[in-house]
Order: sequence, then C-alpha cells, then structure tokens
Amino acid sequence: MSAAATEEIEIFEKAKSSLGADYVPSDHEEYMNDKQRAYFQVLLIEWKRSIHAAAGQTLQSLADETLRESDLNDRASSETDWGIELRTRDRQRKLISKIDSALQRIEQGEYGYCEVSGDPIGIRRLIARPVATMTVEAQEAHERKEKVSRDS
Repeated sequence: MSAAATEEIEIFEKAKSSLGADYVPSDHEEYMNDKQRAYFQVLLIEWKRSIHAAAGQTLQSLADETLRESDLNDRASSETDWGIELRTRDRQRKLISKIDSALQRIEQGEYGYCEVSGDPIGIRRLIARPVATMTVEAQEAHERKEKVSRDS
C-alpha cells in the first residue's frame, strides 16, 4: 500500500476515533434513520476537518523547510518527497469535494442510496467509505464498463 493511501486511512481513522464509541450504525435498525444520518454527517465533517489540518501541516512544513541540500542526490530525493506529498494533498483536495457532495446528499435526504439504482448502499460499505455513491454491484459494473472502454 502506498504511503499516500496509508496516510489517507490514518486521517480517516482519526476522524472516526474523534466521534467516540457512543453509537455505531448497524444493519439491525431502520436504514438511514435520523441517528445514522447524524452519525455520517459528523463523521464526514470530522474527516474533512482532519484533511484540512493535515494540509495545514504540509503548508507549514513547506514554508519552514527550504531545499538547501548541496548534494544533488539529496536535493533530488527531497524534491521527490515533496512531489509525493503535494500529490497526496491534491488527492485529498479532490476527496474534500466528495465529502462536500456527501454532506449535501445528507441534507437532501439522498445519502446512502445508489445514484444508479436507487437501492440502499449498505451501512458496512458507508462505514468503510462514507463518500460511496453506488452499491458494490453498481460500482463493479461501472468499473468493468470503464475497463472495457479503456481497453478498446
């Protein structure tokens, strides 16, 4: 697993842990009831806050640490590290727009339902990926279709 993916998972887990262990949605209750929507809304807001905090740390590091290595190999290594860091932040910037979209779907009462079929996405999938917009089946079909068009 890449360092960027690991960091993204760590940020997400940090957001989850900030919710506390008072309530976790389950399959044994009415789907997308008020409590579940509130849970996911807080989770998404915390996740977004954690991403902003990590981005702030990156900006601070960029401002504090200038590339002063005299050795060309050290300098190249540092530039590569910063390039990876900036690409990670760009991925997270795109993730923030997905989080905002999910928050908007909560407000509109559409959160938790597949944008293709209208079926429930499922609590376990939403806990694992709160910005999911499709059921596993619809996502797999979408990916197969994407792969076929790429291979053509």
